Amino acid sequence: MAKDSIDPITLAVVKGALEQIVEEMDAIIVRAAFSPVISEQLDRSSGIFHPETGEVVAQGTLSPPLFVTAMQVTTQATLEAARQRGGFRPGDVYIVNNPYLAGTHLPDIKLVAPVFVEGQLIALLATCGHWNDIGGATPGGFAPTATEIHQEGLLLNPRPLYREGVLQEDFLGFLLDNVRMPEERRGDLNACIAALDVGKARMGELVERHGAATVLDTFQSLNDRSEQHMRSLIREIPDGTYRFRHTLDNDGQQDRELVIQLSATVRGDTIRFDFSGSSPPVRGAVNVPRKTCIAACQIAIKHLFPEVPINGGCFRPFEYEIPATTFLGVEYPYAISGYLESIGRVVSTVVGALNPGLPQRALADSISTTGVITMSGTHPQRNAYYVMLFPAAGGYGANAHGDGLVHGPSALGSANYPSVESVEHRLPVRVEALELRTDSGGAGAHRGGCGTRYVYRSLAEGVAVAALGDQHRSRPFGVHGGQPGAGSDVVFYGADGATHLPLRTKGLRVLNTGDVLEYRSPGGGGYGLPAQRAPEEVLRDVRFGYVAAATAREVYGVVLRQMAGADPDAMEVDEPATAAARSRMMKENG
Repeated sequence: MAKDSIDPITLAVVKGALEQIVEEMDAIIVRAAFSPVISEQLDRSSGIFHPETGEVVAQGTLSPPLFVTAMQVTTQATLEAARQRGGFRPGDVYIVNNPYLAGTHLPDIKLVAPVFVEGQLIALLATCGHWNDIGGATPGGFAPTATEIHQEGLLLNPRPLYREGVLQEDFLGFLLDNVRMPEERRGDLNACIAALDVGKARMGELVERHGAATVLDTFQSLNDRSEQHMRSLIREIPDGTYRFRHTLDNDGQQDRELVIQLSATVRGDTIRFDFSGSSPPVRGAVNVPRKTCIAACQIAIKHLFPEVPINGGCFRPFEYEIPATTFLGVEYPYAISGYLESIGRVVSTVVGALNPGLPQRALADSISTTGVITMSGTHPQRNAYYVMLFPAAGGYGANAHGDGLVHGPSALGSANYPSVESVEHRLPVRVEALELRTDSGGAGAHRGGCGTRYVYRSLAEGVAVAALGDQHRSRPFGVHGGQPGAGSDVVFYGADGATHLPLRTKGLRVLNTGDVLEYRSPGGGGYGLPAQRAPEEVLRDVRFGYVAAATAREVYGVVLRQMAGADPDAMEVDEPATAAARSRMMKENG
């Protein structure tokens, strides 16, 4: 059957079946995993890939965005490694985490397995589960003081974990001997293996119903259609070169900003991203492998064109110039465990560059730090080791259609925050605040979303904290007159009062009993002039705690009158005073 002869009904049915398979695989990983970073925070992914090209065909709707591209390059690297060994065989399962090949970082353990039906290779399946620890100098794998990759943990090139269905016990034993909490790691690995087993069974059933030729032709048709769709949208952008400059606060070693310089050249239905003008590789852990930078560019494109179905076809219209002489294209052995901070800013840079060419789709900047706080130590009651990761949520940028999302997960990983009950059960800490950060969203005709404030109190001695974040000085930008969102911050309260890490959002600290850690995540940028925001919307913001009453007056020119003491639900707009204040602001803003 020729790929263009597939009737629309069959195409839709097979497409739906593929999507159902990956959703079921994702659900199995979540339900069977041992560690909360997978079972609660959903830091995992599953996908179906073309057996010859390794292009992604289907991926779970709740997969972290970064994995959409990263899982494809992982599968392609594993496909090449298998070819060098004579090709995949039924029952093989390869394991890999090499970030220079696999596009993320060492804790992301990826498995790739072939699907054979009656001796024919039909598809490749891949899963990823974020391990709570991968060895290395810093528990959890987010190492703010690392200066090369081997300080960050075990590095695994693509190699068989199962050979023709036989588990390589010695290799697995070596791996588990070199990570913290090995039984938890074993449980997470088995969850991904179970997902692969179910995925292979479901693919076999699909082939039995429709035939191998139809399934393979559907792979090609779905990817070709996404490519055509993406190219048609790129044609909306006027030809030309669009430039944008963004920064990181520092690399975790020196208090010196890093520059991301992008030239995006649009020609017809293609875009070429050139990062040649960016800062050189650094000693700290915020370097980015080339393939990871490419994945970040694709996340930005997905934000600008959310209607395109995600598969390998929509990646085809793009070219990249990311030299190894920049910190965005590094090779072995540069440290990369802080890569999320850098690629968050890459996403923002691509959006900032293309905004002028897409005025109706323009986006203000969002939280682009993952702001991971890792806590580890030995629990005093259980005498057992613990490691737990806390990714930050924050504000999204506003756009022409409305305000930014409040308390949204990072657009890179979409990892949920664990439940407070889970945190306090597993760690000797108390969560004293998990609340919106008032006034953190950038002001505008449409307001940026608010960031979040987290407060932890240590209930024991020796709670080791590793902070690996950014965006304290490099705040989320606004567009069309909108103001930037608030930056991030990390504050410690102890016997010496309030103190900061030397590099503010990156570093190590040990908490003793009663010490407090406060993390404040960024808010999103605003869209349009603040004086153009409707007074009733400002009043609503004050009622909900998004904006302080003083800010409503000073920034938005809206004066509030309280009718019943301090009850925010009883506030109303003082119309004459507001009209005068807003007229003044409009004149000041031209």
